[in-house]
Amino acid sequence: MRKILLISAFLIAGFLLGALTVYLRPVADSADAPSMAAMAEDGAAASDADEVLYWYDPMLPQHHFEAPGKSPFMDMMLVPKYADASGDEGSVNISPRLVQNLGVRTELAVLDRIERRLKTSGVVAFNERSIDVVQARVPMIVERLHVRALHDPVRAGQALMSVIAPEWNAAQAEFLSLRRAYSADLAPVLAAARQRLLLLGMNEAQIRAIERSGRSDLRIELLAPRSGVLTELSVREGASVAAGTLLATINGVETVWVNAAVPEADAGLVQRGARATATVIAYPGREFVGEVQALLPQIDPMSRTLTARIQIDNTDGALVAGMFATLELSPIEPSPRCVLIATEAVIATGSRHVVLVAEGEGKFRAQEVRVGIEADGRSEILEGIEAG
Repeated sequence: MRKILLISAFLIAGFLLGALTVYLRPVADSADAPSMAAMAEDGAAASDADEVLYWYDPMLPQHHFEAPGKSPFMDMMLVPKYADASGDEGSVNISPRLVQNLGVRTELAVLDRIERRLKTSGVVAFNERSIDVVQARVPMIVERLHVRALHDPVRAGQALMSVIAPEWNAAQAEFLSLRRAYSADLAPVLAAARQRLLLLGMNEAQIRAIERSGRSDLRIELLAPRSGVLTELSVREGASVAAGTLLATINGVETVWVNAAVPEADAGLVQRGARATATVIAYPGREFVGEVQALLPQIDPMSRTLTARIQIDNTDGALVAGMFATLELSPIEPSPRCVLIATEAVIATGSRHVVLVAEGEGKFRAQEVRVGIEADGRSEILEGIEAG
């Protein structure tokens, strides 16, 4: 009895499973029906069941295949070539419905100018053309320093140090003696004695001071020849120095340099006199305008960059040597008008560049082009297509 019940249960389960399979098959078929219908419709739009000669890649139409499938060269399906098809093998017909489903976008190639701006970075540095030195023209002793530390700010005419120079004292005494015994015959000799004081390093203000006082000054103050910062101090108090010794160096800060790194590939875009705009993180929103002074004729072997020397006005002293700056360089003359298209429309295959030209009614043709520079999402087309 138990065996009969088990057999009956198996038969009922098999019957239910078969009924469920029959019931679900139409549902699955109906779910796949739209995609199959769409494929059939697209195939019918492409051709009316003409004889297929071969299959090819529209990007590389010179390669023929005997069966459909995916192109081994490009990430796309092969296209059939029909016996009575007319036109270029590099063209492909796509139904309007498939164009819409794929989200294909087209736009006109336009004749316009592309802004050849170069964005790079650089470092602020002292303008080496704004350097003055203070030098000992006679043997002297440094009695007192008024400026003691490097990078201290100084003003033009400010006393840097007090020195004792016996040779200066003797020249002053000779000048004052000739001045007291002045006569028309001694005028050339007095002028020569005054010129000697200038050559020994005294300035006009110091000479006029001893003329007013009528006595020589044993101690002379050496003054800053320009405003800026002290970038070198070679002596200390009490030091004896010989004639020709470098005492101090002062670098002006009215203008500064920004040494910008220019990639080797972009060196042709940078010219002397080109406008440059710099920004620094210390002053957000502020732009410092300058121009390219020189493109140094040496490439860094590690970074493969050239150095563009940019001079920027720094009257208020906001820019400090060592600051990091972001720059944008603009050419002197506007670029010529050329054919421009969206950069995303260019297909790079490795050995060439291709664009798809819409010829209307769902027909697209692969056209090889020669691409120039790219900026702001647009690419320059040198050969291959025309405006429109």
